[in-house]
Amino acid sequence: FGKKAKNFELNSTHNKIITLNDLKGENGTLIMFICNHCPYVKAITKKLINTVSEITKYGIKSVGIMPNDIIKYPEDNFENMQKFFNKNEFNFPYLIDQDQSVTKKFDAVCTPDFFGYNSKNELQYRGRIAEMRNLEFVNDKNDLLDAMIEISKTQNGPKNQFASAGCSI
Repeated sequence: FGKKAKNFELNSTHNKIITLNDLKGENGTLIMFICNHCPYVKAITKKLINTVSEITKYGIKSVGIMPNDIIKYPEDNFENMQKFFNKNEFNFPYLIDQDQSVTKKFDAVCTPDFFGYNSKNELQYRGRIAEMRNLEFVNDKNDLLDAMIEISKTQNGPKNQFASAGCSI
């Protein structure tokens, strides 16, 4: 923790190049590695959109990055990303990491994988959105929301964090 976020320039589903500086929130930034085909991502999408809406009120901006090899996973290609973005009415930019170089810089390992940064772009959260079993939420607790609110208020993440689970990148 404390590791600085690496800058990037990636294309969004709106065909606009976006950098980390474009996304930096006043009180923090949430960088999410997600994709279109992963059943874990599909299972959390509604909760994720609600979480992003809520943390925006705390001065946190969010971004989704699609990290997969589109040759191996054609359902994650750019055209399908645009469809997934529109179908789910994402409230955050959705970017493609075509050569997986950004994904490697962040050491992202699965989709979904969440990285919560404070206002100084220092990593403070690396964990799940919430506890799940069989692609269903176990309860109403939202670890990601709680962590990002804590970061917005204190610039530090929670002491106890649980790794995200999902599809390998």
